[in-house]
Amino acid sequence: MVAYIAGVALFALGIAVTIALHEAGHLVAARSFGMRVRRYMIGFGPEVFSRKIGQTRYGVCALPLGGFCEIAGMTALDEVTEDEEPYAMRNQARWKRVVVLLGGILMNLLIGLTILYGVAVTSGIPNPYADRTAVVGEVLPDGTAAAADIEEGDRILAVDGEEIPDFLTLRETVREMPGGDAELTVERDGARRTVDVDVADAGGVGAVGLVGAPVPEAVKRFGPLEAVPATGAYTGELLQGTLTALGKLPAQIPGVVASIFGGERSQESPMSVVGASRVGGELVERSLWDVFWMMLASLNFFLALFNLIPLPPFDGGHVAVVIWEAVRDRVRALRGLPPAGPADYTRLLPLTYAVGAALLALGAVVIVADVVNPVRLFG
Repeated sequence: MVAYIAGVALFALGIAVTIALHEAGHLVAARSFGMRVRRYMIGFGPEVFSRKIGQTRYGVCALPLGGFCEIAGMTALDEVTEDEEPYAMRNQARWKRVVVLLGGILMNLLIGLTILYGVAVTSGIPNPYADRTAVVGEVLPDGTAAAADIEEGDRILAVDGEEIPDFLTLRETVREMPGGDAELTVERDGARRTVDVDVADAGGVGAVGLVGAPVPEAVKRFGPLEAVPATGAYTGELLQGTLTALGKLPAQIPGVVASIFGGERSQESPMSVVGASRVGGELVERSLWDVFWMMLASLNFFLALFNLIPLPPFDGGHVAVVIWEAVRDRVRALRGLPPAGPADYTRLLPLTYAVGAALLALGAVVIVADVVNPVRLFG
């Protein structure tokens, strides 16, 4: 129990540090371009502690659910003093504004890469160079795979035309199928063929009688130099998987709501700070430190891509506005007109409020689910 509580606290601390460094990415970029940073705060709500250093007030707020870096003149709606006007963000070159807006995202990517590199040289990461094709290790005699003449050593390349990169994907794909016939693309000795197998409702690959073969060097520890490209390659895989998970996020919300009222909670379900910290506690309790750190790295990649969503109030939404300004002024120049200045953010306020309300509602639902029916990795 002590290890579990320590793990929960440590992962929560890791999240807090992640948020602090994300905002520091904005801070460092803004300061390096001479922009005026008014406040750098961890948390929201009333200030618990703060101290002004130079032109910036640094501090901690009462609600540890995020953080912010307040830059003078970030939008046209932001009133600035006469003293702040020369350093206002909206008056800077557009490329500088984009760099500042992406500063937090770049910081999250750097954190994730650094963590994964550390794991790669100490305990090992999933080997990005290993052949993880869905190779059949065993065919159960009573399964429909045996009836379809699938043999040990066969490679399952696709299900109903959808490419299958590994056995885990095969298992999840078949498990999510409603039942009936599934068409498998199978490779044996270089020759490909398609076979039909009967998939029991939500039965997974066990329903068709398949067991995956172990992947040689599935997890590998790398030397300090070879870990650099290996970490980059594995990061690419994680980012691709994170994009896929983001695409599936809206479809998972009904399941999260149902779990509050007793429904089954999927291990792939989205989690809040509460849920992620509880999982971190489970990992520390079982001394799975490599998985603990990789989970924290994955969280940073998720935050990076999530913040790229081109809608306000995300960083990506502000970048989209800057790009729109550039395109608009280019069109105006072709018409012989001068630049129109900063975008009118009042037109974006309804969208900003709507997206913000949706985020608050989603956060509240996930937190409640993490309290009453949390994701558990180990029973």
